[in-house]
Amino acid sequence: MVRIQVYLTAEQREALRELGQQTGQTRSALIRRAVDGFIGRFKPSDLQKRRAALEQVHGIWKDRDDLPDFQALRREFDRNLK
Repeated sequence: MVRIQVYLTAEQREALRELGQQTGQTRSALIRRAVDGFIGRFKPSDLQKRRAALEQVHGIWKDRDDLPDFQALRREFDRNLK
């Protein structure tokens, strides 16, 4: 292993402390898991699999008539945010 120094916010440090207590893992182990997960999301083979899955499901709901009007729902949601 290689040692590296990283700056975290107080909130991140506290969240890691709490998560470590809940899981029984050290902060270092939690950070390594998080970094592995982040790096894993960008492996070329995984990106290709994800793209292939998205292409397979593209348009599967286009002929359905039992779905709500998503544009109207979005407009209502946006109005309620104001």
